[in-house]
Parts: sequence; structure tokens; C-alpha cells
Amino acid sequence: MPFVARLAFAAGLMLLPGLATAQAQSFNAGQRSEIEQIVREYLIKHPEVLQEAIASLEKKQAAEEAERHQAAVKENAETIFNSPRQVTIGNPQGDVTFVEFFDYNCGYCKRAMADMLDLMKSDPKLKVVLKEFPVLGPGSVEAARVAVAVRMQDKTGKKYLDFHQRLLGGRGQADKARAMAAAKEAGLDVARIERDVNSDEVRLTLAESLQLAEKLGLNGTPSYVIGPNVVVGAVGHDALKEKVNVARCGKATC
Repeated sequence: MPFVARLAFAAGLMLLPGLATAQAQSFNAGQRSEIEQIVREYLIKHPEVLQEAIASLEKKQAAEEAERHQAAVKENAETIFNSPRQVTIGNPQGDVTFVEFFDYNCGYCKRAMADMLDLMKSDPKLKVVLKEFPVLGPGSVEAARVAVAVRMQDKTGKKYLDFHQRLLGGRGQADKARAMAAAKEAGLDVARIERDVNSDEVRLTLAESLQLAEKLGLNGTPSYVIGPNVVVGAVGHDALKEKVNVARCGKATC
């Protein structure tokens, strides 16, 4: 950036409300007015300076957020990847763990389910972990409670996955009634589910997921932990595959 641009931008920052420094305050009124005019004229002629600054700031903020996420993943790794209260499908001995936080009423989760299934089908070394994260209202909480009860009677995860696909892939608002119907269609013991939905295990499982999400700074669904990295949002199959590759071999393509 040319010297005048650097001077103009630095001066502009010093003169922003709440950002005045001791150096800026040392200018008299005439000097400040002259600097403001220089800044204004330069930025009008060279608006790309602001674009560059904003892009640099966004890059810096993204890097800082990634560092915070990685630190949180490291600190909570055992619960994230190996909790006895999670659902594990795919290869339980896989070399990369793909964790998804989801809500049964999340439209983006519905579309992202195909991405997860495709990755699991094409990658025999992928361990997939599903964590209920009901953030979209009472119906979501009801559905999540049933889902945990399903997990309690299905240690293999096979019937849970069938249930998961039926409920998340279905139309309409997910709630207890729809979740119970999906469980019945998947061949689960619905009488046992009725008993288990109010158990301490269900309460503790959902509490664990919510606490993990808070520690990781997650505020929406779907959100993922793939290796050491956190991915927020339905970013699509290819972006998720890249994160799996980075976790496996340190680069986007192995």
C-alpha cells in the first residue's frame, strides 16, 4: 500500500469514534480537519483500500476463530469423539472422526444428511458420530429425547440410523409423535422408548451435547467437528470431504 494510503487509512482509524489514541488527540483542531480531508479525498479516489482492509480483518478474525475452535476441540476431545452417550456409525475404528451436531427440525440438516451418508459410504475409514442438538423449539427437544431413547436400545447404531433417516428425511414438523412413528417403522420397541424418554440418561445425554456446543461456540445446525477443526453450516459434500482429507493427511486432497 502506498505511503499516502497508509497514512490516510491510519489517520482515519485514529479519528473513528472510540478509537482515538493519544497521538490523535495531540493534533490541534486545524490539523485534525486537514487530516480528515486527506482521508476523505483519498478513500473516495481509492475505495479499494477499504475493501483490502476489510478483507484483511475478516481473514484475521477467521484465523483467530479457528484457533479458538481447535483449542476447544483439544480440551474436550474425549467427550466429543468418544462419549458413551453418543451415536457412532460408520467405522468405529476409523482414522478420522466426523462429528455432526444436528436438529431434527433443521432444514439445512435435512439437506446435509445426504452429504454425511455419501461420505460414510465412500470412505470405509470414516468414523461418524451423531449428537442431538435441539435448538429449534419444543418439538425439536421432544424428537431428540426419543432419539436418545432409540440409541439406548440400539448399541450397533444400525436401527438408530434407520430411525434418523426416516425422521430427518420426513416432511413436517418433527416432534414426539413423528419421532415415535419413525421409531416404530424402524422396528424399535416403542413401549421401552416411552419409558426411557424421561430417564436420567436422556436428560444427561442432551445436557452433554448442549454443554459441548457451548464450549465449542456453536450456535446453529448443522455444525461439525472433523478432526481438530470445527465447521459451521451446511457447507456441502466437497467442503466436508476436504476437511476429512485435511484431518487425515494434512491437505485438501490425499
